[in-house]
Amino acid sequence: MRRNLAAALGGWSARHRMAAVLGWLLFVVLASVLGGAVGQTTMAEHEQGAGRSAHAEKIIDDAGIDDPDSETVLVTGPAGAPQTARAVAAVRANVRATGKITDLRPDTVARDRRHVIVQFTLKKAPDGAPDPLPAVEDAVAKAQRDNPKVTIGEFGGATADAWFDNALGKDFKRAEMTAVPLAIGILLVAFGALLAAVLPVVLAFTAYLAAGGLLAVASHAVHVDDTTNSVMLLMGLAVGVDYCLFYLQREREERRRGRDRESALAIAAATSGRSVLVSGVTVMIAMSGMFLSGLLLFKGFAVATILVVCIAMLGSVTVLPALLSLLGDKVEFGRIRLPRRRGAGRRGERAGRRGERAGVVGVLLKPVLARPGIAAVLSAGLLLALAAPALGMRTAKLGIDQQVPPGERIARTYTELNKAFPGNPAPANVVVKARDIDAPQVKAAIGELKRRALASGEMNAPIEVTVHRKANVAEIEVPLAGSGSDAASKHALRTLRDTIVPQTVGRVADAPVSGQLAWSTDYNAQLRHAIVPVFLFVMGVTFLLMLVFFRSPVIALTAIGLNLLSVGAAYGVMVAVFQHGWGDSLVGTRGAGALESWIPLFVFVVLFGLSMDYHVFVVSRIREARDRGLDTARAVGEGVRATAGVVTSAAVIMVATFAIFGTLSMQDFKQLGVGLAVAVLIDATVVRIVLLPAVMALLGRANWYLPRWLGWLPRVSHGEAAPVPASAPPAVPVP
Repeated sequence: MRRNLAAALGGWSARHRMAAVLGWLLFVVLASVLGGAVGQTTMAEHEQGAGRSAHAEKIIDDAGIDDPDSETVLVTGPAGAPQTARAVAAVRANVRATGKITDLRPDTVARDRRHVIVQFTLKKAPDGAPDPLPAVEDAVAKAQRDNPKVTIGEFGGATADAWFDNALGKDFKRAEMTAVPLAIGILLVAFGALLAAVLPVVLAFTAYLAAGGLLAVASHAVHVDDTTNSVMLLMGLAVGVDYCLFYLQREREERRRGRDRESALAIAAATSGRSVLVSGVTVMIAMSGMFLSGLLLFKGFAVATILVVCIAMLGSVTVLPALLSLLGDKVEFGRIRLPRRRGAGRRGERAGRRGERAGVVGVLLKPVLARPGIAAVLSAGLLLALAAPALGMRTAKLGIDQQVPPGERIARTYTELNKAFPGNPAPANVVVKARDIDAPQVKAAIGELKRRALASGEMNAPIEVTVHRKANVAEIEVPLAGSGSDAASKHALRTLRDTIVPQTVGRVADAPVSGQLAWSTDYNAQLRHAIVPVFLFVMGVTFLLMLVFFRSPVIALTAIGLNLLSVGAAYGVMVAVFQHGWGDSLVGTRGAGALESWIPLFVFVVLFGLSMDYHVFVVSRIREARDRGLDTARAVGEGVRATAGVVTSAAVIMVATFAIFGTLSMQDFKQLGVGLAVAVLIDATVVRIVLLPAVMALLGRANWYLPRWLGWLPRVSHGEAAPVPASAPPAVPVP
């Protein structure tokens, strides 16, 4: 057999198995300890956004301003009724009695006189002191108990942070506790042996641990978001298990054919190991496209995913062969004999092959190869139909009422508060940085801004001004008309930014505008600017890698086209469910009217990388059969059937892992989990079983066309079978 890098790595690991295994464990321990020692550096507030809103946050950060959390208590009752007044008085007395608040402001009454808000600021707790929020929440709850005829709700920065911290902590703990056992269970069904099922998960999880340690070190250069570790776990389990699955499946397949242990490992290394290397490199390069986004969030995602994919890839082609060589037949420990496996065992390999041909994939593949044109049109039409809703995609930084499940009290209070006092829960924030914030012209400009804002009819009271004299900075909170994300709010923001601010405080100071809507607007503008370079980079690099690996521009273009269809279908499903609300109850949520700003770009890059796992693996087996002399149609049939089992198992694991994220409380993680799960499901079924074989069958010999001017491309071996030793023992069925 012609040796390649993967074969050389696998051969060395098999010969030096203890060194490979102990070296891996030492690497994981050292990386984890190093990461724990240096700690992870997370993004500052101003690093999370873009444009003028990020500049506003940077002014606050540079000035060392640590704004205490402002809380709002909404009291709803009959207009002007005594019980409403008593409830408001009880709220004020109770929160003041805690000693945990400051800056208790005058009551603000809504136009309908049914809603009254009590606003105050939480005192900053010294290090080690109890959080003041629980005492304040108890005080508000007591006011509600004493005044049952009115409704009292609380919302603010501290309340929202507490809910998110609690929800995310519970969600991710459940996700981590569920993902690993679920993957083991799926692999147990696929392999029928406990140890064989556990090995890929253990390697993937140790790769995640090592990557987490190295990410902590890298985060001192590239700050990361709090969600980065969760994204890394998602990717680590998905690709780590897949890579091990590809390798282990080929080794077991060769053992079924009668190879001895050494020959089976060598063939697996030279074929599946090579596919793992190519797939891993493709995924890493695709992930590097996120560096072109110009946003630190994506740069952190890129570093994390590249690290975990690289480590998982290297572990699959080094540690796994060492473990298989070390364990030998003990890899079958904990074998479970399912009924179908007992039948296969009695009949041997030929019966297994007949079963494979007669299985679901064989049944589907027969009409596809018999009528490839019809199959291609129908499957492509289905994907295009699924992708159609994506034409109306909207992205935004989702508000509390969109992120939080609608049944949560905090979401109900936020929605009611925004209806009664439009813009109050998420106002625009004008950050004024002057040489002297107390200068008469600055004070006059701030007063003029307040007057013009209210006179415009697009901004509402109360407009709050907070002056930080030591830093010569003032923050002006301006509630915008509308819901906070609708056309009225966007027009109000443009009026504030383009007219009112430049004609008032903008004349005497630096005065950028931040806030939720401003952040979303600037972030989307940056993404629109970056999305074309990212798309072109990812598609261009993928094309070049496929061209070199398969020596065929047709195969490379086919890979790009199929991936775009998969991504488009995933986009369409996400828009349908999370923007339009079609079937949103099936995933336990309510349509938010938009996708979270960072989701579409991240999903594109991840799916373009992950789909190459299947593409490289399947097309490699097709090319392998072609190189043995089969015509294209027969090679396609053999390649798809040979990989159907492992692709199905890998897809089930990915779909299950991603679907776990679809069960989390937060809307953006639901969108991410559902989008990735649907895309992988589509890619492993419609694309790999129907559309890919149909297109390749239609193209025939054109699949392998290489222009003469590209003849200099290196020739890559796609698995030359080693002869079975004459003394080889009879095949032992391996599930």
